[in-house]
Amino acid sequence: MEFEAITRETVLLDPSNDMAPKRIPNELRKDPLTGRTARVCHFRELKWKKPDFDKLLAGTESWCPFCPDKVFKVTPCFPEDILPEGRLTLGNKVLFPNIAPYDRMSAVATLGNRHYISMTEMEPERIAEGFRLAIKYFHRLEDIDHPESIYHLLSWNYMPASGSSIIHPHLQVFATSVAPNFLRRKLEAAKRYMDENKSNFWDDLITAEKKIHDRFLGTIGRTTWLSVFAPLGSVGDVIAVVDSVCSTLQLSDGDLRDLATGLTRLMTAYDRMGIYNFNMSFYSGARHDDHARFHMIISPRIYFNPAIGTPDVASFNRLFGESVCMGFPEEINKLLRSEF
Repeated sequence: MEFEAITRETVLLDPSNDMAPKRIPNELRKDPLTGRTARVCHFRELKWKKPDFDKLLAGTESWCPFCPDKVFKVTPCFPEDILPEGRLTLGNKVLFPNIAPYDRMSAVATLGNRHYISMTEMEPERIAEGFRLAIKYFHRLEDIDHPESIYHLLSWNYMPASGSSIIHPHLQVFATSVAPNFLRRKLEAAKRYMDENKSNFWDDLITAEKKIHDRFLGTIGRTTWLSVFAPLGSVGDVIAVVDSVCSTLQLSDGDLRDLATGLTRLMTAYDRMGIYNFNMSFYSGARHDDHARFHMIISPRIYFNPAIGTPDVASFNRLFGESVCMGFPEEINKLLRSEF
């Protein structure tokens, strides 16, 4: 297992110090599985000021389609050949077709009746039950042998900087026969790794990270939590790998609880940093992909300039496909580890 990092340096004349030379370090890292590069640069203090939430939330509940007074009136239903009952429910959580679908079998699952839940108030059981509702949907697609029931994926865009257009907490749930780009590349690379090394990349990664320990966060049940060596996000990423599980439908109820528990621990740590937005996604192989390991990635999101709403994705990320992280993952790990 190779963790390749190339140290680089920028030299400039500093106008705040009478044009004296100033040396600014940066690092080019390669993902040990895919070879994708990430830049660690543009350093800043890893602390942000939260907004006025009353102002941010004002008026959003009045038109929210996911609140309990509207969710059964304005959301669509599945055709009878998919779900005869139209929608799925579990407690006060509701799953229905996404009216702006990402794929043929694209759904939305609400996380209960409350319109806004802060990261420190989000309970593991609420999240776990949302996961269970998604799994229930996936099993229904399996039961009818739906052709899209190959990769069973779930994402969560929490709060506006993550790309969410609705405050009310909800999950994006979809099954697809075509793996999205990053997932496909990971699966292809993991297959090559297994063919060449006769071992599973994810098992080897966990062994290596536990030995190095700089990016290791902890274990919960059979999930291992790590800071990502070459992250996609501007404040790093965290990955949770589930031991011996290749696909979403192999997750046990205990796994769902453990994933939800770790996620809420991260929320607590990010909240201390002033972060209040994140993206989360399931990465799953198909049922018999023994080279795969189910993993969940959490990527906190920020505004580069909150005063004017500058997002943390610019041309470097968007058009070159090159991620930029504003701190060393090992340093960010220290800010998160106390929760594990």
